[in-house]
Amino acid sequence: MTEEAQRVFDAIDALAEIADPKARAIALGEVLKGLSGHNKRLKEMRQQAVNELLARDGASLRTVGADLGVSFSTVQDIVKGYSGSGSKRPKAAQPPTD
Repeated sequence: MTEEAQRVFDAIDALAEIADPKARAIALGEVLKGLSGHNKRLKEMRQQAVNELLARDGASLRTVGADLGVSFSTVQDIVKGYSGSGSKRPKAAQPPTD
């Protein structure tokens, strides 16, 4: 895990160590409320970073996936802005049946 990511998780873990339950509940509520707004920003920042990786000479979905430790399809999903289950993705156009 990167140092930056570890610092975020350490800060979250520190919330559990707040002795006063009222202060702990307030702090946890503040974080929970603030996280929802940050999720979209985090996804957008990750998408930008992946697009930068793909813009490098010789880069492909597979090479970037290997660099990040994810599948090429995950890289493709990130680039397209998809997250969550496949059921939330736009349906592919179906040819008409006669």
